[in-house]
Amino acid sequence: MKTIVYVHPWDGSFNHAILSKVVDTFKERNQLFQIIDLYQDDFDPTYHANELKLYSKGKYGNELVGKYQSMLESSTEVIFIFPVWWYNIPAILKGFLDKVLLKDFAYIENKSGTMKGLLNNIQSVKVITTGQAPKWYIQFLGGNGIKKTFIKATLKAVGMKNIQWLHCGYVSTGKNENRVKFLNSLPTKL
Repeated sequence: MKTIVYVHPWDGSFNHAILSKVVDTFKERNQLFQIIDLYQDDFDPTYHANELKLYSKGKYGNELVGKYQSMLESSTEVIFIFPVWWYNIPAILKGFLDKVLLKDFAYIENKSGTMKGLLNNIQSVKVITTGQAPKWYIQFLGGNGIKKTFIKATLKAVGMKNIQWLHCGYVSTGKNENRVKFLNSLPTKL
């Protein structure tokens, strides 16, 4: 099963066009998929006191967390689709990571204080991002938060493997033909 984690509030965005292309590709291939749409689900990324009391126990108080965990447990592939805001992931996605990738679900703590990932069922991950800045700028001048923090320090730490990052820059000022080319290239990369 493939799970798409979609993170954008506006259905007129280029991110939504990417989501549509990914969905159409999976339908054409008769591949099973499910979608986690954080904005459509009205996911609350904020930790509240009653939820934080449960955190160290690996438990949760938000019913969407349980739903999302079940979806990830049934997945062999995850596709993240989101805009790069301030050279990093959107806040709602950070909240998703904080609340869903819990201890004893996504990882266990070793005696040395390091983590052992438990989401080894996820054999492939595509991180598809958009932004005004090109990928090279995000990597070399913008702190490289997507690759260093999101991919290497988070996704790999919880056991996800074979992670590929695809980025389309200049989304609002670039040529439409470049956006179309990016969309048309997606099926070969999925």
